[in-house]
Amino acid sequence: MQGFYVISRMKATHIYLFLHVFLAAGVLVNAFEPITATVVVSVGAALGRTIYNYLHESCDAKWITYNATALQADLESKLFGQHVASRIILKAVNGFMTNDNPKKPLVLSLHGWTGTGKNFVSGLIADSVYKEGMDSRFVHVFTSELHFPHASQIDNYKSQLQQWIKGNVTNCERSMFIFDEMDKMHPGLIDCIKPYLDYYDKLDGVSYRKAIFIFLSNAGGDSIIQTALDFWKEGRNREEMELKDLETSLSLSVFNNKKSGLWHTSLIDKNLVDFFVPFLPLEYCHVVQCALSAMADRELEPDLKVADQVARDLVYFPKSERIFSVKGCKTIDSKLDYYT
Repeated sequence: MQGFYVISRMKATHIYLFLHVFLAAGVLVNAFEPITATVVVSVGAALGRTIYNYLHESCDAKWITYNATALQADLESKLFGQHVASRIILKAVNGFMTNDNPKKPLVLSLHGWTGTGKNFVSGLIADSVYKEGMDSRFVHVFTSELHFPHASQIDNYKSQLQQWIKGNVTNCERSMFIFDEMDKMHPGLIDCIKPYLDYYDKLDGVSYRKAIFIFLSNAGGDSIIQTALDFWKEGRNREEMELKDLETSLSLSVFNNKKSGLWHTSLIDKNLVDFFVPFLPLEYCHVVQCALSAMADRELEPDLKVADQVARDLVYFPKSERIFSVKGCKTIDSKLDYYT
């Protein structure tokens, strides 16, 4: 994934100065003894690498530095109705990124109905780790229907996926791999990356222990919704819901879903998924918050009446109670185009 870079005047000036130094070095080479000439050329090469790294994203602390404070602030102010997911994500990423010697890669499996924030949270994690966020060339996104569309090609996909992961982790140990639409992936395909997620120091000379793997799926959404609905029917506050109320039924639901890419996968069977992260269905109040946040992102004055109208226009379920938004906050932006 290549980013697009704009060279500022300052950077252009640096390049100009570098070229003068480098050309001067080239002119001087002929005037020096062989050993001195080698030193001059080496200095020129070193300057070249410095300029390249200054302009292009590289796998170092200038471009990859974890910002725990930013992640916490984003989760608290931009993610709505997901107290369980927020807590898990923050603790999991903090623990992993502050560990200089993790025993295995971080593996997160995010589950929930559409529009509840799975892709959004993936972006927040990327933003907290990479200076370029989701535009970083060290963040790799796979979408099942786009990258793995044909069941007949599953063996080729396995080989290509293994090579892609190995090549990119070799290039940067802090690589992130996001697999979207896991519920649409062909069963058995994802098992090909099992060795890279396991407790190995190195495989063929490559360590995968500092990489991050994130799976996104609608699978298990029905189980999450049922738990949330049960809480509502019992008159319990959804904020009382904890991971222990959801995790077991969620993991079993995903593991036994024949239409999911995680069906009977060894990743679950061998306990290589560190956290199953449930995303709860969103209620009317959360949709209003999404609308107000979207207005702020557009630098519009927050208008509660507009946000209320947008939220009321969405479809809710169950039909009689109208508690949860069918599409979560997914269509908020297009609704705002109509009302603003």
